[in-house]
Amino acid sequence: MSAVQPETTDRSESSSTINVEASRRESRGDECEKKCVVDQEKQAVRSEVDNVDPPQPHYGEHPDGGLRAWLVVTGCAAGTCATFGLVNAWGVFQAYYEEQILAGTSPSTIAWIGSIQYALIFLPGLVVGRIFDMGWTKTPLALASAVIVAVTFLTAECTKYWHFLLCQGIALGLACGVIFGVLMGCPAHWFKRRLGFALGIMALGSSLGGTCFPIAVRNLVETVGFKWTMRILGFIEAAFLLFQVATVERRLPPKRRTGPFFDLTAFKSPQFSLYCASSFLAFLGIYTVLTYIDVSAASKGIDPNFSFYLLAIANACSAVGRLSGGLLADRLGPLTVMTPATFIAGILTYAWPFANSVGANIAIAIIYGCSSGVYVSLLAAPVVRMGKTQDVGVRVGMSMTVVAVGAVAGPPISGAINAATGAYTYTGVYAGTTVMVACCFLVATRIAILGGLRGKC
Repeated sequence: MSAVQPETTDRSESSSTINVEASRRESRGDECEKKCVVDQEKQAVRSEVDNVDPPQPHYGEHPDGGLRAWLVVTGCAAGTCATFGLVNAWGVFQAYYEEQILAGTSPSTIAWIGSIQYALIFLPGLVVGRIFDMGWTKTPLALASAVIVAVTFLTAECTKYWHFLLCQGIALGLACGVIFGVLMGCPAHWFKRRLGFALGIMALGSSLGGTCFPIAVRNLVETVGFKWTMRILGFIEAAFLLFQVATVERRLPPKRRTGPFFDLTAFKSPQFSLYCASSFLAFLGIYTVLTYIDVSAASKGIDPNFSFYLLAIANACSAVGRLSGGLLADRLGPLTVMTPATFIAGILTYAWPFANSVGANIAIAIIYGCSSGVYVSLLAAPVVRMGKTQDVGVRVGMSMTVVAVGAVAGPPISGAINAATGAYTYTGVYAGTTVMVACCFLVATRIAILGGLRGKC
């Protein structure tokens, strides 16, 4: 009996040892499993962090004012004056080229210079917007500014159609588009509550240029000739653009992950897609009145020396619409202000062909200038509010590219309708209808954002 007892004890001790080792192995397995789970969670967190912008608490909220912010907006206004303002003066160049340098070339052929120039202001936004999100601001502004000044001086030496097409159409249009693409994204870095007002001030530059440049060119050509007119314009452009490069700057750092240049997923948003559709339709007709109001007035017996100033009157009055529209947009929302203004512009587009007197044409120019100025100044505001500030460039760029298609197609279609019918009546019907349909899409965008018609949007 005594011999069996130690053996039993040894067996129990060995079995307990085995149990302890097994429990240790299990605990080690549990630890390894927990470690694997923790590692997987860390990896998941890292992957999420890599795809999300890093927190930037030291940049704070949008200043919505202050010397630096208003200098940026003033610089943007100088840039739009030198780019969009100059492009808006194309009508005076068209008339001069038809009568002097390119006499014998058909007006529709010459008009392609202006159409390409105008479309290229919006088209580069697709690439420039992404470059802006990547952190590039001063470099594209400086390079494009140098190109604008250079081609303005080169235009003075042009003598053939293809010279003007390359210099004033393609090169100037692309350079203006690069600058305009950068400028459209900058105010959103500095303003949020007062963004509409900031965009309105920026758009004042376009009105200033569209008012002053045509008058300056018409008078300078008669006194100093075409070559020195372009050289003087080059010096004026250089002054505006130097101020722009010195003052315009982004506030937020670039995104860590910028993604593709063309982000098709943005069009999965019904709000964004509807708004882009409205912009495309609006630009098929929104500038028809401004393009033909002086020519149509002259065709109805109004003194050409006076009808020339109808465009300047419309551009001057658009400044009122741009500024007041921005102020109202900050209180009521951009779509709330844009929609009725677009509706008024559509009604006046229908009425424009039936204006036969001086007073009627002046009234059309004033009211249409104000209403279209509201729309153009707030064009980017709804897009800015449809996502984060850090990727505002790509959203604005894609919407501007859609606008470019409408901008390049609109004037030739209007011109073709006028040539086919011999009058501006059906031109006004076409342009007015596109603007009114665009107004319907603005309402649809509002419903998609708010789920109804009421609310700030």
